[in-house]
Amino acid sequence: MSSTTTGPSVPADQPGGGPAAVPGPDRVVPTWNDPVAAQASELVGGPWGRHAVTGRALFWTPLRVCLLFTVLVLAVAWVKQAPCADGNWTGSKQYTHFCYSDTVPLFGLHGLDTGQVPYLDSKVEYPVLTGAFMGVAAELAYRYDTVAEAVGPLPSVVPVESYYVVTCLLLSACALLTTRAVLGLSGRRPWDAAMVGLSPLLFVHAFTNWDLFAVALASLGMWAWARRHPVLAGVLIGLGTAAKLYPVLLLGVLFVLCLRAGRLRTWAGAALGAAVAWLVVNVPIAVLAPENWTRFFTLNGSRPADPDTLWNIALTVTDNRILDGPLAEGQSPSVLNAVVAGALLVLAAAVAALALLAPRRPRVAQLAFLLVAGFLLVNKVWSPQYSLWLLPLAVLARPHWRSLLLWQATEALLWVPRLLWYLGTDNKGIGVEWFLFAVGVRDVAVVVLMALVARDVWQPEHDRVRQSWPGTDDPAGGVLDHAPDRVVVSRRSRVGAVG
Repeated sequence: MSSTTTGPSVPADQPGGGPAAVPGPDRVVPTWNDPVAAQASELVGGPWGRHAVTGRALFWTPLRVCLLFTVLVLAVAWVKQAPCADGNWTGSKQYTHFCYSDTVPLFGLHGLDTGQVPYLDSKVEYPVLTGAFMGVAAELAYRYDTVAEAVGPLPSVVPVESYYVVTCLLLSACALLTTRAVLGLSGRRPWDAAMVGLSPLLFVHAFTNWDLFAVALASLGMWAWARRHPVLAGVLIGLGTAAKLYPVLLLGVLFVLCLRAGRLRTWAGAALGAAVAWLVVNVPIAVLAPENWTRFFTLNGSRPADPDTLWNIALTVTDNRILDGPLAEGQSPSVLNAVVAGALLVLAAAVAALALLAPRRPRVAQLAFLLVAGFLLVNKVWSPQYSLWLLPLAVLARPHWRSLLLWQATEALLWVPRLLWYLGTDNKGIGVEWFLFAVGVRDVAVVVLMALVARDVWQPEHDRVRQSWPGTDDPAGGVLDHAPDRVVVSRRSRVGAVG
């Protein structure tokens, strides 16, 4: 961070404001403009003083503090997960201790315990790069086990535990990269990255699955775009898409924003980089193991509505009397697939219309959050850890502690009824109605957050990022930052040129 203390004069509504305003800090101070941060600061002496200076810390810079926050939350998350690490889940420990993770059972199901290579030797229901992540973690764990047997002082553990520990360490590195990328995308608001590091959602789902890998790649891709490296941004987004499908949505967001700004050539470079990166990863596996490679796509077409979706709520309430009705063994939900596809097209059209009709071009993070959140709401699959996709986007779209914490509270609390429902009423669990109620509460929280972001887009004077520092446009925009509009659709549906 900068070591200077230059900046605009402190506004009258901040400490030190008024007719005799003093030079302000060189970055936005959260305790001056966020009530939750101001309240929390009372634990350490209150809000930042008007004569305090920023940018002169020799060690505890915002980056290092935010990374420390992330490490502390990951450490507590590991303590939560520790009871499940050895794979001994007798007595339904994974549910009673709320430490379930897909990585433990899939270690054996995908043959990682016997040295099989994902895709080449065993079928994997994840995109190729996630399979590679699993294979690398298994290889590192095997090497540790080999060394531990030969060297006395190293602790010896069962293979699944060493694999799980390695996986969690790699995912922790992904979380740290995500925090770093968000800080880089925050411009004059570096402390917004603390909302990622201190996230309740990160605490609950950091180690539930491998999604943090894709989240890190997508976040780094956005950071590369912000630094005006569109081809590198595309490569990282393409790699993220090879790990989880959702990062490809970022290309759609960048397309409509570049269309409005007349920057389609820059977007084309990013799209080409993404396509090449995705093909380089996928083509070899598609050639060497075509049946295993297509498993991810065929499975997504044949699977029914996920328990955490609106579609499952609708089917449960109507006793499966809508859409496809009760499915036979192996039957694909063709009606549901068609309805979801139609809903996704409507969503994409609505987000594009908002981008072109808004009085001021939306920020990249705002539009990305709306598209990804809408995708999760209307999709037929919403695994609990998918909500991590939204974390960096939500922080960048609307860096407001209260609204983000309220939304994440519903996500974290949903994990409890979900696992208690899996436990079953015969084992002192709960019925499905409590789980579906929690899903509904979470969905309402996401919709409210989407509405607030959409309002900020439609009424830019409410956008906290743009209003927090004079002259700010889009810190994550890259070539879009302060770019004039070239193509806009007016609210009267007229196409015109601006600037």
